[in-house]
Amino acid sequence: MKPKFLIVYLKELRESLREKRTLALLSLFTLMYPAMLGYMLNHEIKRATKPERDGVEIAVIGASRVPTLVSQFKQRSITVKDPGALDEAGITALLQAHTYPAVLRLSDKFGENYAAMRPARIELWFDSADENGKQRRDIEDVLQAYGANVASARLLAHGVSPATLAPIQVQRFDTGTNASRSAVLIGSILGVLFLPVFICGMSTAVDSTAGERERRSMEVLMAQPIRPWELVIGKWLTAASLAIAGLTLELGLAHAILCWLPLEEIGMSWSLNWAELALICIATVPLCLFAAGLQVALAMNARSFKEAQSVLSVVMLVPLIPGVVVSMMELKTANWMYMVPMLSNQTLLREMAKGIDVGALPFVMTFACSALAALLAVGFASWRMKSERYVLSV
Repeated sequence: MKPKFLIVYLKELRESLREKRTLALLSLFTLMYPAMLGYMLNHEIKRATKPERDGVEIAVIGASRVPTLVSQFKQRSITVKDPGALDEAGITALLQAHTYPAVLRLSDKFGENYAAMRPARIELWFDSADENGKQRRDIEDVLQAYGANVASARLLAHGVSPATLAPIQVQRFDTGTNASRSAVLIGSILGVLFLPVFICGMSTAVDSTAGERERRSMEVLMAQPIRPWELVIGKWLTAASLAIAGLTLELGLAHAILCWLPLEEIGMSWSLNWAELALICIATVPLCLFAAGLQVALAMNARSFKEAQSVLSVVMLVPLIPGVVVSMMELKTANWMYMVPMLSNQTLLREMAKGIDVGALPFVMTFACSALAALLAVGFASWRMKSERYVLSV
């Protein structure tokens, strides 16, 4: 004979899978966040590789007067075009057409000041609202290098070593790996990846508690030879199963997209493998159980179906707050983070994405904190189910 909670579980699961709204939510949030992550990173890759693929062109008004500068631009794979004399309106129109990332215009007295060893003005025109910030910085680097070369040549002509102007030399060494850099960037949206935990099973949790009570079918169930805790566990496991299925599919799809994208083009990498992802999914199971238990407990205390939906829509955003606070305050990873549901899963995924060995303790703490919270939520819901006031909605 099957356990009674299992009978309730199979009955609720069969009814949930027949519900189009439940399947629509499960499909939407399983596909939406990985697709959004893939689109954002793919857009960043295309923007970073566009200068190498299409080349960079810059407009220099009066380019014939600075052949050395033009030569330095060519060495950096920057093509120089001379559009002829343009006034301020013409330069603005040229930039608004997104033809060039920047326009250089030499002052009328450029040659005279250059020959007299006075500062020769070069105007740099650009549109700060354009997405060509990296190209503009490359152009500014060439201008700075050109000015440094001219200054060095003039010092040598006067018998002064250019090294006099550089008393110290700074060498920079970046020990960050591609995996750690990608974990910092992707870690900013990890909270979104775990949000379906509180969405995929919400419709089932509300419908099987507040919905059934409103339809008066809860009284029929309570009249059966079944204990309240068995009834609660059956409904709880149904909502948790949908959350587990949705999150597992979402993380698997996100992992496949990150493995497929050429992240090395933007100095990043995704170091997780399928075995490590499976461990993360296992550690996330208690979070799904906690989310389902919390939703069942809150929905049972709502006076109506609509009230339950409204309450849960607000409550599902609460677990995101610790992750947002930690990100804004730029706190370093600490053991206490593995003791907060949701935040512990985000921290675990971020640390594993860096390619470091986190050890067994974070997995145990992540698993235990959500499991304990899930048991408390289900215990409260089981106690609430014993009340006739709840069943009769009085």
